[in-house]
Amino acid sequence: MRANNMAAMILAGGRGSRLHELTKKVAKPAVHFGGKYRIIDFPLSNCANSGISTVGVLTQYESVLLNAYVAKDQFWGLDVNDGGVYVLTPRERDQRGFEVYRGTADAITQNIDFLDSIDPEYVLILSGDHIYKMNYDRMLAFHKKQNADATIAVLQVTLKEATRFGIMNCDSNDMIQEFEEKPAHPKSNLASMGIYIFNYKTLRKYLIADDKNPNSTHDFGKDIIPTYLNDHRRLAAYRFKGYWKDVGTVDSLWESNMDLLKANNELDLGDKSWKIYTEDVNALPQYIGEEAKVENSYITQGAVVMGEVKNSVIGTNCVIAKGAQVVDSVIQPGAVIGEGAKVTRCIVADNVEVAPGAVLGSAKSDHIDLVADKYVE
Repeated sequence: MRANNMAAMILAGGRGSRLHELTKKVAKPAVHFGGKYRIIDFPLSNCANSGISTVGVLTQYESVLLNAYVAKDQFWGLDVNDGGVYVLTPRERDQRGFEVYRGTADAITQNIDFLDSIDPEYVLILSGDHIYKMNYDRMLAFHKKQNADATIAVLQVTLKEATRFGIMNCDSNDMIQEFEEKPAHPKSNLASMGIYIFNYKTLRKYLIADDKNPNSTHDFGKDIIPTYLNDHRRLAAYRFKGYWKDVGTVDSLWESNMDLLKANNELDLGDKSWKIYTEDVNALPQYIGEEAKVENSYITQGAVVMGEVKNSVIGTNCVIAKGAQVVDSVIQPGAVIGEGAKVTRCIVADNVEVAPGAVLGSAKSDHIDLVADKYVE
């Protein structure tokens, strides 16, 4: 354990059904983003950059690929003698006999023995499906300054958006007085990011009590946080200023990829001062053909572009054949866009082959098409 004496627990077990075919066989945190990264790379890299050396990744649905990927913890600089990345799977079974976490709080409860073995002073709870950069050590410093029992990271949203989030109502010192889950008439615009720091010994008591409560849903937002408030525990709101995106839907995943192309992009994956680590993939440098046309696009290593690419993200080892047009789209690693094919406002999944001459998506569409069949005519 490094100087901050904080362990991180990343909740990476969600089913990810709103991403449809992208998560049919792959856990949501393992879905690709930005051409070569996976979503899980972001919280893991944030932990490494924040000086957190012990990280538990709690997996559940379609977790085979994710488990294998996370086990290669050398990517994030977390393969250290006094810590590392640990894959933690459910131990309880539902009525069908499947091992499950009953809720976000239950996921931590089932791994209390893991935390006890580390004996951290603080525990950081994270989601595995958000795209952002954040210094958790600064959040911990705020937690200590506020003498808080728990600190919740919050992001300012519009009042219209606030109806979709858990909203924190605070006093002038950013101490939380009230928590409202998706309020119809929000009193503030401070939305919970699902990032928590707890004093571990206190949290442990609440988790054990929650586990014995038959009426609990075993969720941090619905059960643990309200109980802290009812008991007049000190809860602080840490205001985060920076890029953050929940990429739980096809449209939001596309939007976050498109954000990489903006001139004032806050995410900046090339920032060496806060590197986002990922698996080293053996790939040749990108190849842009003599007749290719590339405009405002993010072309990853190993990609071969022979056609026209505009305002798009092209993943590792993709091929855009001669005469093909890719506009306002995300082409995931290994996908092939055949000669003369036209792809507009789409996400093309990993290793999909789009047939020559195929026409997919439309500039007039109000949604993003997901192309997930292995071969598309």
